[in-house]
Amino acid sequence: MFEGRRLVIATKHEKEKVIAPIVENYLGVRCFVPVNLDTDALGTFTGEIERKDDPLTTARKKCLKAMELTGCDLAIASEGSFGAHPSFYFVHADEEFVLLLDQKNNREIIAKTLSTDTNFNGKKIQTEAELKVFADAAKFPSHGLIIRNAKDGILRIEKGITDWGVLINLYYQFIDSFGSVYIETDMRAMYNPTRMVVIKDAVQKLVEKINSRCPECNTPGFTITKVNPGLPCELCNQPTSSILSYMSTCTKCYYTLENKYPYEKQFENPMYCTNCNP
Repeated sequence: MFEGRRLVIATKHEKEKVIAPIVENYLGVRCFVPVNLDTDALGTFTGEIERKDDPLTTARKKCLKAMELTGCDLAIASEGSFGAHPSFYFVHADEEFVLLLDQKNNREIIAKTLSTDTNFNGKKIQTEAELKVFADAAKFPSHGLIIRNAKDGILRIEKGITDWGVLINLYYQFIDSFGSVYIETDMRAMYNPTRMVVIKDAVQKLVEKINSRCPECNTPGFTITKVNPGLPCELCNQPTSSILSYMSTCTKCYYTLENKYPYEKQFENPMYCTNCNP
């Protein structure tokens, strides 16, 4: 389905460095990056341009824009979001979506990954010592920083800072002008090697998903679409919240396959049962 085709990578932040080697190796495509694609028009991390759509919709719009610019019918894009982990609220997380759009075959295949391996952070600072502590924790200078006049402020923003001399000079400029500084991590991929690793993981999941084919029609992308809890307690036989089965569904012919007991156990320990251990 993909062998020998051109694939446009919808990015302006050098994501092709981690995307291209994987998809070229696993799918046999020839990757390229459009010259005049402005993905920032769909929203920026620093808020000058509001992102109005969810990450998946934004990734899809990136693909469509790249296709329109290049005339290519096969595109890939990623989009990330950062904030509190959905389960561990005091831990920062990076959620990355990767979407492959194939107009020739009318296919859309999506993968995502959620990682706590991120330097995402921001803080108001008033001393050079505070600046040094923040920068060290943010893995500066291998990871870029952003300075702005205030949290969410857009009066003045300086991005992509990767040099100590530049950072210190800007810090004092902002102190002189505004009395304080808000510093934050630059989450754009080319300034954030840690994020690049998470994107790479999501792309790896995408190609694994593509290589998983429907048993009925052989369409790529046959993968888990639903998780069913209810593994019975070995003592009282009541359903628990542990996983009983995975459901995989083909997005083309809608063939569905249930994989029961994916962790090779048919009963759950009573310590995880709300009936036996409320």
